[in-house]
Amino acid sequence: MSRTFVRNLSFQTKDLGREATLLLTFDNDVKGIYHTCFPAVCWLTTFGQTGSYRMHVTYTSQLAFSRPQVADGNIIDAETCMEINDSEKTTLTRKNCVFQFTNPVKGVPGYLEVQNNTGSIQDITLGLWPPCFMSPRDLMPRPILYFKEVEDASNITIEFTPILRAYITSDYKYTAILQEAIDTPAIWEKNLAALSESTTWNLTRDPSTGHYKITQVDQGISSSSTQLTIVGGLCLRFLPVSVLSLFGVPTA
Repeated sequence: MSRTFVRNLSFQTKDLGREATLLLTFDNDVKGIYHTCFPAVCWLTTFGQTGSYRMHVTYTSQLAFSRPQVADGNIIDAETCMEINDSEKTTLTRKNCVFQFTNPVKGVPGYLEVQNNTGSIQDITLGLWPPCFMSPRDLMPRPILYFKEVEDASNITIEFTPILRAYITSDYKYTAILQEAIDTPAIWEKNLAALSESTTWNLTRDPSTGHYKITQVDQGISSSSTQLTIVGGLCLRFLPVSVLSLFGVPTA
């Protein structure tokens, strides 16, 4: 079993120059993406045109499968869930109209697995298990990937790498299911497993071009829509993930 880890990220702005919404999601080019597997908006926050703002992200590598409740293209809740670790497998069952995941057992090394054994087609979500219960809505995992219409007796096998991408867009809501790729370039992309436990990032806007850039405060490392190097696809190298708390809060 992989050791659980935590990443704390702070995204901050000061006098950005234009109101902008920062969206974070775990999307990438994988088999079935936007056909049977759909990324979810993990979080988004709007930063004001003037003043100082900060958004906090706490990520833990503990993952979970859940049976989601979906309304108008948004994942609004989950009926039941089960924590899952690397190289483990769980099964979604139904008895007397009650859905439940079985306790995880040993699975394929390096992968997460879930089987639908309910007798009918089901939707299943992979989510981020909250490291602590900060509010009633944190009692269920934060959705990151939505698997649509999983057939009875079929499996989902996931190899997950926690590559988080950032976009500037106001076209989506929190927990929205992305039915297609976001039509604006990502301005930032990082494998969270490769970061230090705590990092701080500046979001800035070039007034002459309108381009946004995210730069790491302590190391001067930057990513932008023109500098971004895409890391060979979200090949569902699913390592653990968990974005728990993101707050767009003015600091001054």
